[in-house]
Amino acid sequence: MRISSKGRYALRMLLDLTEHRNCGCIALKDIADRQGISKKYLEQIIPTFTKSGILKTVRGPQGGYQLAKSPDKCTVGDILRLTEGPLFPASSSDDVTDDAGEDFAVLSVWQGLSDVVTEYLDGITLQDIMDKRGEQTANDYII
Repeated sequence: MRISSKGRYALRMLLDLTEHRNCGCIALKDIADRQGISKKYLEQIIPTFTKSGILKTVRGPQGGYQLAKSPDKCTVGDILRLTEGPLFPASSSDDVTDDAGEDFAVLSVWQGLSDVVTEYLDGITLQDIMDKRGEQTANDYII
């Protein structure tokens, strides 16, 4: 499975919003500047997350974006399924058996891989990543 720039940038954008969630609405330009991502590219990603209920939009001069879900309720699996589609290593089980001529024993290998990847990604929340980031910076000492 390969994660596209859309999935990686979406995760970075949502982590930025998580980090700055106590600052009110965040302008997309601020996220783009902090993350080094094109604002136009982020504009293409935003609708996916507003429609899904992960983000809320506030219009106006003080407007911007905020997380609509708590960071401990939003998983990396959720984010990648929205940006990348299904997390199954092949496009579908029918494709594996029909196109590749693989039998169900081999299909079970791919299904097992899918189960492990899904369980792993669904077990990591935005809050988990922020907590880990906080642990890493707490252990940085400068003398």
